Amino acid sequence: MDLQLENRSALVCGGSSGLGFGVAEALAREGVRVCILARNLSKLDLAVERIRRAGGEAQGVAVDLNDLGAVDMAVEQVVAAIGAPDILIANNGGPPPINAVDFDPQLWHRQLDATVLSTMALVNAFLPGMRQRRFGRILMISSTSVVEPIPGLVLSSALRSALANWAKTLSAEVAADGVTVNTLMPGSFWTERTETLLLRAAERSGTPVSGLMAQEQAAIPVGRYGAAEEFGAIAAFLASPLASYVTGALIPVDGGVLKG
Repeated sequence: MDLQLENRSALVCGGSSGLGFGVAEALAREGVRVCILARNLSKLDLAVERIRRAGGEAQGVAVDLNDLGAVDMAVEQVVAAIGAPDILIANNGGPPPINAVDFDPQLWHRQLDATVLSTMALVNAFLPGMRQRRFGRILMISSTSVVEPIPGLVLSSALRSALANWAKTLSAEVAADGVTVNTLMPGSFWTERTETLLLRAAERSGTPVSGLMAQEQAAIPVGRYGAAEEFGAIAAFLASPLASYVTGALIPVDGGVLKG
């Protein structure tokens, strides 16, 4: 299927690894000029090189969006690299695991900036151009915790839910201008974050990582973790002109885990 994305441009936040890289790779295969934004310079360089070796067009911008003050600098560098993007993939590594009773106001303030406000600022920087060009695709990479909170991940559940509600509201405000706004809710994919969370859970519980992996996969109706390539394919479709009638949606990509 031709997704009609050739010569479009995309900013993929957190695109140096995991689901973000899966999306960047999928878009590049469709002829999109991709700018990957990430913190780790060595990972960023490797991701850009992988896409280029496969015949895609990619640039990298090393910026830490956990710092709200870095958004303006990121915008300038992205525009210098690929111009104003037609597609924005909003993605970050996610807040650290804590329980609801472990209230730390400073931590909540820092994660509000990193997870919610920096994304809102980035979207609003590029949104006017999308509306003027009568084409824009904004995809939030979130989590199934938006619908069903995950124990021990209250920061992620609460802040991602706030961002998803903002995205839903925004979608209605810009739909008539050819801009769609959707939230993807990935379930269990084998990424660095998944591995990190499993290692922490194994330390707390005394259960081997292999045992926890088996338990997690047994709870997924399809019986396995997802692959970043599968996620990227779905994101690429939603970023395309073919998905112009899909907006304001919460879309699970979870192997059938969500029950609602």
